[in-house]
Amino acid sequence: MTARIGVITFPGSLDDRDALRAVRLAGAEPVSLWHGDHDLRGVDAAVLPGGFSYGDYLRAGAIASFAPIMAEVVAAARDGLPVLGICNGFQVLCEAGLLPGALIRNAGLHFVCRDQRLRVEAADTAWTSEYAAGAEIVVPVKNGEGRYVADESTLDELEATGRVAFRYVGGNPNGALRDIAGIRNEAGNVVGLMPHPEHAIDPLTGPSADGLGMFVSVLKQLTAA
Repeated sequence: MTARIGVITFPGSLDDRDALRAVRLAGAEPVSLWHGDHDLRGVDAAVLPGGFSYGDYLRAGAIASFAPIMAEVVAAARDGLPVLGICNGFQVLCEAGLLPGALIRNAGLHFVCRDQRLRVEAADTAWTSEYAAGAEIVVPVKNGEGRYVADESTLDELEATGRVAFRYVGGNPNGALRDIAGIRNEAGNVVGLMPHPEHAIDPLTGPSADGLGMFVSVLKQLTAA
């Protein structure tokens, strides 16, 4: 049976279709979910895509964290549902309490859009098992509020427990503390990152196909279960 991966659309999402395409290309069945839904429709995993949910009013991702469907996502994630938050989706996961820390304005106060090298620090999550630890990949980054911050004790804990999932290499685009591009929860089923793997699934439309591994990783885990 084909695994079903949901992609949630919030008002202001703009990378939901790209995420649905990535899911399809990886071999799973993409399922469109709406922010006002109270039902995840039995999906096997969920993706929170990039964009500007609710116009990024208040704080990026803050209002979206209170969307009806997020109550379902939070409960399911705590029960083990694989969840990936990309860019704005990462911001939503932090605002919803599924991941620690916050994303704030870039250090240079400018929107940054460029191809970015990342190092895979954690290859033992639902979304990164296709990579080798230490592997470097190239995916686009595009954000104005992508600077990951947390207090020193939280940063130390993330480092000590292997919960830094991705790290910027070859230049930090937004001033993220300790060059952190993405993190994972303790169980490894929830991953958030600022760069956009859904824009690096085909060399014809992106800088590489390096991002496809995240979607293949979760599919393999789901089909092996």
